[in-house]
Amino acid sequence: MDVEVKFRLKDAAVHRRLTSILSPFRAGTLHQRNFFFDTPTNTLSSRLSLLRISFHEEEARCIISLKAKPTLVDGVCRVEKDKEEFDPCIGRACVEDPARLARIESRIMKRIRDEFGVGEGVGFVCLGGFENKKTDFHWKNLRVEVDETRYEFGTYYEIECESEDPDGVKKLLEDFLKKNGIPYSYSKMTKFDIYKSAELPK
Repeated sequence: MDVEVKFRLKDAAVHRRLTSILSPFRAGTLHQRNFFFDTPTNTLSSRLSLLRISFHEEEARCIISLKAKPTLVDGVCRVEKDKEEFDPCIGRACVEDPARLARIESRIMKRIRDEFGVGEGVGFVCLGGFENKKTDFHWKNLRVEVDETRYEFGTYYEIECESEDPDGVKKLLEDFLKKNGIPYSYSKMTKFDIYKSAELPK
């Protein structure tokens, strides 16, 4: 079970201000392009699961992941997540022809075949995707990620911090944001749910 604290930032100006304040702790920036898949009859989503292929740094790396049973309450997200490295060339081929997913050798895809009964006879469709830029900061012995997620309908800004002590981290981050005059709110939707809704949260 992955547990993350998630706060929404209002806009680009707030995002710039926060990354400027955190700049002494900057560890790097990751560029992602994420694509999502399901069967034509929504076999995975009907069981609260999600299949994703993500490309990092212009397809230098590719990761396939299966997420299940997400909850997001008061800025704390909990989700079951399994992932593995994937050949970027195969990943790109699957984006272009999702039917290939049912035939590839992969621990994640074997799980989907075994647990969801999805084989070649069922097939997959690509649900589309979005870009995400993650700026990492090593602050207070934490890895704090400040995200800029670009959708066709707008850009969403968010802070994420994975921790086994979400309540403690939540208070630490809130105190820091308030002290520095950074407006924020608890995230109420996952990035994929925002994508599906086709509009930024109000």
